[in-house]
Amino acid sequence: MSADPLLQPYRLKHLVLRNRLMSTAHEPAYGEDGMPTDRYRLYHVEKAKGGIALTMTAGSAVVSRDSPQAFGNLYAWKDEIVPWLRRLADEVHEHGAAVMIQLTHLGRRTGWNRGDWLPVVAPSAVREPAHRAFPKVIEDWDIERIVADYAAAAQRMQAAGLDGIELECYGHLIDAFWSPATNRRDDDWGGSLDNRLRFVHAVLDAIRAAVGRDFIVGLRMVADEDRERGLSRAEGVEIARRMAASGKVDFLNLIRGHIDTDAALVRVIPTAGMALAPHLDFAGEVRAATGFPVFHAARIADVATARHAIAAGKLDMVGMTRAHIADPHIAAKVARGEEARIRPCVGATYCIDRIYEGGEALCIHNAATGREATLPHAIPPAPAPRRAVIVGAGPGGLEAARVAAERGHPVVVLEAADRPGGQVNLLTQLPRRRDLGGIVSWRLAELDRLGVDIRCNILAAAEDVLALDPEVVVIATGGLPQAPEMAGADLAVSSWDILSGAVAPAPRVLVFDDNGAHPGMSAAERAARAGSAVEIVTPERMFAPEIGGLNHVAYMRAFHETGVRITINTRVLAVRREGNEIVATLGSDYAPDWREERRVDQVVVEHGTLPEDSLYRALKPLSRNGGAIDYDRLAGGTGSPFPDRNPGGSFLLYRIGDAVASRNIHAAIHDALRLGLRW
Repeated sequence: MSADPLLQPYRLKHLVLRNRLMSTAHEPAYGEDGMPTDRYRLYHVEKAKGGIALTMTAGSAVVSRDSPQAFGNLYAWKDEIVPWLRRLADEVHEHGAAVMIQLTHLGRRTGWNRGDWLPVVAPSAVREPAHRAFPKVIEDWDIERIVADYAAAAQRMQAAGLDGIELECYGHLIDAFWSPATNRRDDDWGGSLDNRLRFVHAVLDAIRAAVGRDFIVGLRMVADEDRERGLSRAEGVEIARRMAASGKVDFLNLIRGHIDTDAALVRVIPTAGMALAPHLDFAGEVRAATGFPVFHAARIADVATARHAIAAGKLDMVGMTRAHIADPHIAAKVARGEEARIRPCVGATYCIDRIYEGGEALCIHNAATGREATLPHAIPPAPAPRRAVIVGAGPGGLEAARVAAERGHPVVVLEAADRPGGQVNLLTQLPRRRDLGGIVSWRLAELDRLGVDIRCNILAAAEDVLALDPEVVVIATGGLPQAPEMAGADLAVSSWDILSGAVAPAPRVLVFDDNGAHPGMSAAERAARAGSAVEIVTPERMFAPEIGGLNHVAYMRAFHETGVRITINTRVLAVRREGNEIVATLGSDYAPDWREERRVDQVVVEHGTLPEDSLYRALKPLSRNGGAIDYDRLAGGTGSPFPDRNPGGSFLLYRIGDAVASRNIHAAIHDALRLGLRW
């Protein structure tokens, strides 16, 4: 048996978990109509294949009709969920892992105008800012039916063959009774701690009556809300002690903080630039105080920290949830001695921001996650090797090279700059986003292992590519900044100019951003941190719509700290020079005759990129497919997606990422992976 603390088995009641790694409950929003259909199942099965001990599904599955989906939640209140979960559980078990589910009533953390349009309930009429519903004060008959719903849902999970359940007790209904911030009742359900715990005891008693003593039941619970009027550390630890001593639960999964605003949520789910494992020591203190099994996850992103958590006795099971979105095969790689090959979670939080913005969870640099039905995590070999030339060494080009090399193709990468990285080298100029450099460094390490030839400082022309006698050419040349349509655009500088340091921020800066993504915001933050007086002007009706709520927090913190002014619903129509000043004329889509002026020293524009496609255009008539891709075959997964448009051509040609159109890192990596698997 391995001496690695992470690889030691752990016994939880009757269940033996094969190691100490788990993925805590979260909702990837892969379900359909509240059911964990094939996409949902395959996502969890992949982690089981990758050696994880326990994968926790749902974040959370809702137990009642009046707890409608807030972010793709599963419907634990419907009987038809049982066969879906049974198939998921059976397949996870086949690969040696355990599987549990998290159950909840969302309480005030959802909206009344969803599902069946039933009122949101909470212990008191305290609104949650994030979901904006004004809750109805829960009544006795509400309590009775919701307690019964919890018990019925637990029975369904047991019938599905799951190994256990945990109840969500942070930011949802159960802990809303615990917290003085949300429970202001003066009856038997409020006031003293005994009264505030009546609801969770009622739920647990009903569940135990329904599923018996042997079925595993845990709590994912807050033990310190870390806010004024909230659940204090002392009371939270006392609740943990009482739950441990109650005989009704089998483990505690610890949370610290509150989640009713974006600014609060990011302290619970930290992003890039924030501390790693910020609540690990606190979880260890609760474990010491209770002598009870404790699980925990909060930006435990690397194996070394996870190993420390177990070795130091702080945790019994360590949650590496986002890390497993980035690489579901962590445990297997550790067991094989390939820890250095684990694809890192870089803290971009693209996964969670997509969920909270109504999308599905996707990793910024693992395009196979959530697409297991069509894209493999382990790259299969090709039927025969083909000489490949990749032009461009940004994240898309590096991924294209990795996929090709893994398939056994000989690969040469040509890069115009003096080092690989592309636009990632720009975004990491903000100190708090430096961890995103892992997108590049991981691929470079993999390419070094695979023996890929990367040649920098080569601005490739067609003759450079043709001299390598390629059978496949991938154009990953990215794009160059484009200016919005406005008079005097030549007087402006780009966000790239500011981020790269090519242009120093001036004393007074106006940033016109009609892209609404990271580049404009990063340039504004860099200028503000350099001491500039900054105003951001955007035509959007909301600030930076392409940036999700968790990433929004760090920008807003920086902008408040530096006095950045934000003006929405406004365009820059023109800029002109008057003496030493630049005058920007502002206009409105809503009032065509409205005008204002700003006098500044510098205008920075962010309008995405235009493809750098000159090489693609030069090679296109020489290629066999004329650069064309059959989208039906590409999306359908059968047949070659490269039509034979020019039988005299000597190579396949296609382009990816921003060389096609201005998009993002994930799009480039997705292009590289799915197209690279098809030749």
